[in-house]
Amino acid sequence: MTPGDYLFLFAGMGIVTYLPRALPLLYLAHRNMPRWLIDWLGLVPVAVLSALLAPGLFVDATTDSFVIGKRELLVAVPTLIFALKTRSLGGTVLIGMGLYWLAGSLY
Repeated sequence: MTPGDYLFLFAGMGIVTYLPRALPLLYLAHRNMPRWLIDWLGLVPVAVLSALLAPGLFVDATTDSFVIGKRELLVAVPTLIFALKTRSLGGTVLIGMGLYWLAGSLY
C-alpha cells in the first residue's frame, strides 16, 4: 500500500467512527426530549456495563457454563463493597488488583 492509501484508510476509519457519535448529538442538541426518554437513556450505561461484566464474572470460558465460585466473582464482591464505602477509584483499583493476586496465589 502506498502512503496515500494509508491516509485514505485512516480518514475513512475516522469518519466511520466519528459519524455515528456526531449525528445523534447534532440532531438532538437543540430538541426537547420527553422525560421518559431521558430516564430510559440514563439506564443504558448500567445495562452496557452489566452486559460487559456478567460473562467474565459468571461464565466459565472453557465449558461455557454458569459458575458461581469463579475467582473473578469472589474478588469482585469485596472490591465492590470497598468501592461503595470509600468512593476511591485508585484505592478500589489497588484493592481489586491485590485481591486478585491473592486469590490467584491461594486458589
